[in-house]
Amino acid sequence: QVQLVESGGGLVQAGVSLRLSCAASGSTFSSYTMGWFRQAPGKEREFVAAITRRGGGTYYADFVKGRFTISRDNAKNTMYLQMNSLKPEDTAVYYCAADEFIGRVVPSTVAGLYGYWGQGTQVTVSS
Repeated sequence: QVQLVESGGGLVQAGVSLRLSCAASGSTFSSYTMGWFRQAPGKEREFVAAITRRGGGTYYADFVKGRFTISRDNAKNTMYLQMNSLKPEDTAVYYCAADEFIGRVVPSTVAGLYGYWGQGTQVTVSS
């Protein structure tokens, strides 16, 4: 099974950029569809973005389209989330997740279908 560790979070001002990383170990990284989710205080965990096993397909929540970019480097066992034009409402704990089910043509936006999770990294955007 895969182990996931996020990094790159922090406290930033609105309008700036951050890049989150998710380092994978323990299994063949390219076997997993990968996703980013986030959870703000008092809110449900929500889908942010996902990427297919070889990186050929990317999917985004409407609220991040045009601002966030998901990518992966299978040679480095790492996934990234480039976040531009950050807003205070982007404040949340960001989690990376892995889905090993090969039957999904399109990555799921449902957190419960991802079987492996990192511990999360805090992103705080001040106004």
